[in-house]
Amino acid sequence: MRIRPIFDRQWLEEFAARVRADSPWDPWELFRLAYEAAEATLVPSFDDLECLKHLHAFSPLPHQVETARRVVNEMRGRAILADEVGLGKTIEAGLVLKEYLVRGLVKKALILVPSSLVTQWTAELNQKFAIPAVAQKKAYMWRQHDILVASLDTAKRAPHREQVLAIAYDMLIVDEAHKLKNARTQNWAFVNAIKKKYCLLLTATPVQNDLNELFNMISLLKPGHLGNDATFAHQYVVHKRLPKNEEKLRTELGKVMIRNRRADGGIAFTERRVETLALELSPKERELYDAVTAFVREQAQETRSLRSAFALLTLQREVCSSRDAAMVSLFKWYKRAEEGTPLKRRLHELLLLAKEVGTHTKARKVVELLRRLDGKVILFTEYRATQEFLQAELAKQDITTVLFRGGFGRNKKDWMRMLFENRARVLIATEAGGEGINLQFCHQMINYDLPWNPMRVEQRIGRIHRLGQTRDVTIFNLATKDTIEEHILNLLTEKIRLFELVVGELDAIVTQVHLSKTFDRTLADIVLRSKDDREAAEKLRRLGDALAQARETAGPGWAEAAVETGR
Repeated sequence: MRIRPIFDRQWLEEFAARVRADSPWDPWELFRLAYEAAEATLVPSFDDLECLKHLHAFSPLPHQVETARRVVNEMRGRAILADEVGLGKTIEAGLVLKEYLVRGLVKKALILVPSSLVTQWTAELNQKFAIPAVAQKKAYMWRQHDILVASLDTAKRAPHREQVLAIAYDMLIVDEAHKLKNARTQNWAFVNAIKKKYCLLLTATPVQNDLNELFNMISLLKPGHLGNDATFAHQYVVHKRLPKNEEKLRTELGKVMIRNRRADGGIAFTERRVETLALELSPKERELYDAVTAFVREQAQETRSLRSAFALLTLQREVCSSRDAAMVSLFKWYKRAEEGTPLKRRLHELLLLAKEVGTHTKARKVVELLRRLDGKVILFTEYRATQEFLQAELAKQDITTVLFRGGFGRNKKDWMRMLFENRARVLIATEAGGEGINLQFCHQMINYDLPWNPMRVEQRIGRIHRLGQTRDVTIFNLATKDTIEEHILNLLTEKIRLFELVVGELDAIVTQVHLSKTFDRTLADIVLRSKDDREAAEKLRRLGDALAQARETAGPGWAEAAVETGR
């Protein structure tokens, strides 16, 4: 026979009555109970982060805790988190979300990220913060789950779009938020239409091309904070990248944006070692490069379309990357050219020249480096054809590889990352591999070819040189001698010492030089308007001198200075 315990509850009714009346507390036992109950619910300071008591898997760094505190207490849950690459924006956003969950102010939250980062975000929220986040896979999940991580590209398309816009979210977090810089795009319009109480936008590059990009992102957070677009342009903009009324602009930015920099004290990183390798083209490679360069200059002078001119320049860059990348573009041009025209015949000649290239100087150097290095290596290229060529070449040398690129679906990207971590020696990535994904288990990188946008270079490096990396990072840059590639690399490495900079310092330098176009467009314009490599090299040298001088005199950029406000 089971005996059920009997508890004396006669005291409870009397105690409840005294709690309601808050008196009298003359019996010591009742007073002690009331005191312990009040103590259990006490928040010592509203400015303190209650979520820190609930974190058991890791300890956030001081700058991350301070960022979360400012977002919650000063910015009321609406902010741009603009830390430089690798400083833990995801951790900061997780802290803010956890704090609002603990306080009971958030129940329904949506995290929109690039498709390659859905699994990574879901895992971090669950493992580090004990937040029950779920990766969106089916349409019914929008309403079924309270904390959902989804791809922005998926969410903005039908039938998902209608479901997302019908839900009122307590918090919206958008990673890689520079994709919202243009108010005329579907991305911006979609995020703007989402009903949200709190909102975090995460980006390492809050300004890439002009100040309007920053205005557009702030308008998503706090419409009217900087006035309308006409007011903003009148009060704060001299030219695209050149602000006026800087002190006032810094003050206003400081109310909605936080940017921690690597140069700030107390943030420890491992060393970054960079080695540039200049390679001599084989005779056949040189013949192809010279022929394509001549063709590009002839066509650039004839075309009136800027878009076509830049496509020609891409062809010249592809020759520096690989014969295969150049052949893909040449063949597309060849198919579009009219039969019997001089253009058709010239393209046919270039294709025949490309077929004769049997030696691949860069690929041989990659194999040599891989034989010399221990451990895993990330190999970055700009072009898909080069990526596939490199995989085939490395397979001949019994070097295991996996590919990573933008055309892969979310599951395939997750699978490729896992294969790289656990099986393969080399990850061959296009620019999609430079976005968001964390690869701290690797500490070696080869830039097979470099983008001309320095921000994208830093994005690449940030995949491995970030908080959590325990080893010194080694980066190899390959460049072919006496080509446009070498001239650009010299500009980046010798004049502005790109690999010693952080993004904020580069912003300050470029702003001070007052370029009329974006950095990479300026470089492209110089190359296209030069009659030969010598003239292009001279123009790039002069630009480099101006940048080097600006480097010596530039202080923190206005975007970085904004975060100093209120500290």
